[in-house]
Amino acid sequence: MQRSEFEKLVAEGYERLPKWVQQKIKNVGLLVEDEPSEEDRKAQGLSDDETLLGLYKGIPLSERGEHYGVGPTMPDTITLYQIPIEDAAEELRTYDVVNNDLRSRYLENVRKVVAETIWHEFAHHFGMDEGEVQAREHRRKDF
Repeated sequence: MQRSEFEKLVAEGYERLPKWVQQKIKNVGLLVEDEPSEEDRKAQGLSDDETLLGLYKGIPLSERGEHYGVGPTMPDTITLYQIPIEDAAEELRTYDVVNNDLRSRYLENVRKVVAETIWHEFAHHFGMDEGEVQAREHRRKDF
């Protein structure tokens, strides 16, 4: 998939966040890279057969004090990793033998993985740790 097409799906994924969530997001850059760097892989304790779909770096809203933003403040970042997301979407692929419409189903799977990854990483921005995020994801999927 072309980077520009993937970036459009990232923009769509952000727009799928509820408006009240978008209004609370402060000082966050949304980035796209091919894959996690070796430095990030090491920092996250990943083995050779593990990867990341996304990564939040910054100071969560829940930890920002009254002096946050006084003086120069670098934005937090959420990075989405295109190749692992595409690989995850490929694993979700279903085949529509009637219409033989593999491309649109693949794009829909990428769209879904992107949206879920954005939700996950912004949950970290709001201060949830990995366990809390996963518990909320399970509850969301149960609905």
